Amino acid sequence: MTHKKGCPVVYGPVPSRRLGFSLGVDILPFKTCSLDCQYCQLGPTPHTSSKRRGYGSVSSLVSQIREAVGKGRKIDFITFSGSGEPTLNKKIGRMIKAIQKNFSIPVAVLTNSTMLTHRSVRKALRSSDLVVPSLDAATQDVFVRLNRPSSNLHIRTMIQGLKTFQQNFSGQLWLEVMLAKGINDSKEHLKKLKAIIQEIQPDLIQLNTVVRPPAFPSAAPLSWQDLENVKHFLGEKCEIIADFERKDQSRQSESTKNDILTMIRRRPVTLEDLEKSLGRHRNELLKYLDALKREERIIMVSHKEKYFYEPASPKTKEK
Repeated sequence: MTHKKGCPVVYGPVPSRRLGFSLGVDILPFKTCSLDCQYCQLGPTPHTSSKRRGYGSVSSLVSQIREAVGKGRKIDFITFSGSGEPTLNKKIGRMIKAIQKNFSIPVAVLTNSTMLTHRSVRKALRSSDLVVPSLDAATQDVFVRLNRPSSNLHIRTMIQGLKTFQQNFSGQLWLEVMLAKGINDSKEHLKKLKAIIQEIQPDLIQLNTVVRPPAFPSAAPLSWQDLENVKHFLGEKCEIIADFERKDQSRQSESTKNDILTMIRRRPVTLEDLEKSLGRHRNELLKYLDALKREERIIMVSHKEKYFYEPASPKTKEK
């Protein structure tokens, strides 16, 4: 799906590891972000920016959601996510309120936390049912190395914004921590991170690591045992984000998988190729590609700094 500037895109619902069936809301031009994280599954950010602008139409967003809801498929959350940092859209507060006025489905916002330094952003997100902010670094040097922020962003200010938001937020706050091997997983850094997390007081801590092709090859995953060790260190509120295993809506899922396999049988394809040909949002496609890899029906190969998907064998395995 090509993302037209200023046009909200609603996609899914897609199975989410933590949100059940999530109807995705993408309210930004592709890769509009304040960070250029090493681990980002969407690739590098061409130009980081922390400037907020108004993108898209609130009424168009409501219309698209109404159309998706009208199809009768299970939706557990309407989730602001997508192609960058959603709080860079100045209209996000109006959009959240419009959704809550027209639908009874809980609203979630996935954010990299950088804009929570602004009172207007904290106010805009306050009516959400769930906010999932990220915090990968306890120090500025790790923040710069891993998250590669816009030059005016500082980790201490960001942490203070997170703390202030949580103090005035009545919904659920699940803090996501993405760990990359050899970058932010040292015992010394984790001790500092744990102290900060205790100050923030999130409802949950969700551990993640690099499971999809990252923007930069230097971002490497931790092993499951490493994650287990960190989980025990951070305490009882901490959980490792597990793979999604529910089987509902399997007919639609198999249809999408078959569309992907049909393309891959012809030639190796990139995520961008699939997005353009199938007219599906890349975040949605990644869910199905992950499932096909787990089922050993496709493999992923790297060539000239690009990732391609191809059949797992000369004849793709069938179920």
